Amino acid sequence: MLPDVDLSVIIVTWNVRELALACLRALPEALTPAPTGAAQTSPLPHEIIVVDNASTDGTAGLLRSDYPHVQLLENSENLGFARANNRALALAQGRYVVLLNADTEPRPGSLAAMIRFMDAHARCGAASPRLVRPDGAPQPYAFGKDPSPLYLLCRALAHRRGTYLHDWAVREPVQVDWVSGACLVARRETVAQVGGLDERIFMYFEDNDWCRRMRAAGWEVWYNPGAEVKHIGGASLGQNPHARAAYYESLVYFYRKHYGRLPAAILRRLV
Repeated sequence: MLPDVDLSVIIVTWNVRELALACLRALPEALTPAPTGAAQTSPLPHEIIVVDNASTDGTAGLLRSDYPHVQLLENSENLGFARANNRALALAQGRYVVLLNADTEPRPGSLAAMIRFMDAHARCGAASPRLVRPDGAPQPYAFGKDPSPLYLLCRALAHRRGTYLHDWAVREPVQVDWVSGACLVARRETVAQVGGLDERIFMYFEDNDWCRRMRAAGWEVWYNPGAEVKHIGGASLGQNPHARAAYYESLVYFYRKHYGRLPAAILRRLV
């Protein structure tokens, strides 16, 4: 690990060129700490790694020509979220890494604030900033509890009442079971201990699984609304006709891995 790299920014892309470019344009300000008095500030030492999952919209070519400072990894096929991120994690040099969706736009100072938060919480293995929709409203399911059978039942009942189990508009940092992989900052030491994302998951629930493994190893997971990132959401998924099926397949796999074969079999029959 290079000691002068605070953060490795990892972005996985698949046919979302314009959104990915907007995300890249937002990074310099997002990595710049808020000024204190008259002091001038500059972006934290960082590196950017983009993993392109065989996009056909010219993403890779444009990055090669216009963003030479970005380390570009080109896949010959769509490897999914976990495998693509793991390619970058194997190369990352930062004290921290952030998995950042291509359809996000970090607000000025947000990623610098996340590093400051992690430095102040020595047992925090992973954390997320406040995720907001394009209209500024808090994004549902930015964090939550493990999707145990009882939890899913309570969530279904809450949905029938038109409510949620969590307050997505929290104002203070809160310790949680998992945070969204749309913008997930992880400590290098934690990743080295628990390993990368589970590559048997193509997409969905890899963030739940990663955070659960971190907590099992003694680390904490936090949601920090003191930093903010806009998340459009579903930009790549709209191009994937199998997204809904993948969601349930990943959920069943998560159940089999963490709760056993019988709960997984029951869940498969239900979904």
